Amino acid sequence: MSETIAKSPILLTPGAIKQLKRIKTEQNIDDNHGLRIGVKGGGCSGFSYVLGFDHQKEKDEVYQIEGMKVLMEKSHGIYLLGMEIDWQDGLENRGFTFNNPNAQETCGCGTSFSA
Repeated sequence: MSETIAKSPILLTPGAIKQLKRIKTEQNIDDNHGLRIGVKGGGCSGFSYVLGFDHQKEKDEVYQIEGMKVLMEKSHGIYLLGMEIDWQDGLENRGFTFNNPNAQETCGCGTSFSA
C-alpha cells in the first residue's frame, strides 16, 4: 500500500469537506475507508467522476485533506490535477460540483467531461 503523500493534486473546498464529513458520520463510515476520487469511462462527454468512500487499494496514492484520507489511483492524476470539488446548496443546484481545468468539454449536468 502507498504511503501518504503530502500535497494533494485536488482541492476540496470547506463546504465540500463539511458535507463529506456529515455524510461519513450519518452513514457510520469507519476510518478504514477513505474518500475515493477518480474517473471512469462513460457519461455523455466520455468520462465521469468517481466520488465516494472506499477501502484503500494497492494502486492508490493517499492524501490527507483537512483530516480526511483521500484515495486516488495514480493514473487518474492526469485527468484530475488541479481540480476543485465544491458543495452547492442553492435552490436550483444542490450537490457536489467539479471544477476541472483539464476538461476540454463538460456536459450540462457537470459530472461528465472529455479530456
